Amino acid sequence: GDAPFQAEFLVGDRNVEELLPDAARELFLQAAAGVWQRGDLHVINVTSALDRGGRVPLPIEGRREGVYVQVGSHSPFSPCLEAAASPQSRSRCHRGQRPLASCYDTFAPHFSIRWCNLTLLQVWPSPTTPGPGWGSGVLEEGADFEPPTPAVPPELLPGFLVTLLVPLAVAALLCLILGHLMCCRREGV
Repeated sequence: GDAPFQAEFLVGDRNVEELLPDAARELFLQAAAGVWQRGDLHVINVTSALDRGGRVPLPIEGRREGVYVQVGSHSPFSPCLEAAASPQSRSRCHRGQRPLASCYDTFAPHFSIRWCNLTLLQVWPSPTTPGPGWGSGVLEEGADFEPPTPAVPPELLPGFLVTLLVPLAVAALLCLILGHLMCCRREGV
């Protein structure tokens, strides 16, 4: 099933095409496992930052658009991730400081994580509502079958008469006008 604990990281130094190959995702999962302190991680989604309202990078060599990587696990978040997503860390980010976390260096050589954009989600499966139950298809003994009441048939005669008589009346009027013009309005008559 879906992983109930999900974290979304913004990788600032990559384009989405660079994180789509399996080798790059495995390298990211190894670095995330060092932060999460668990091994049952898997990538749920890889999205370009441009799809989330990011700006198109300047056409300078080495500039990247950024990638959001959503990782899920069945294990709870590590204390480092919870500290990085805490309200104290958010307030430090708004002041331009680094958030409170002790695990920055696990991604360091390969990925540049923007820790101020870290999002932690707990997804609980939604309860399914029971639908109508199927019976055996056989009427139980002693129960009477009550068919639905028949609907009153609609009155179709007025619509039929309007559909038929109005065009006939217009055609007859046009024939009389045309006949009068052709026969009675001739020269010499």
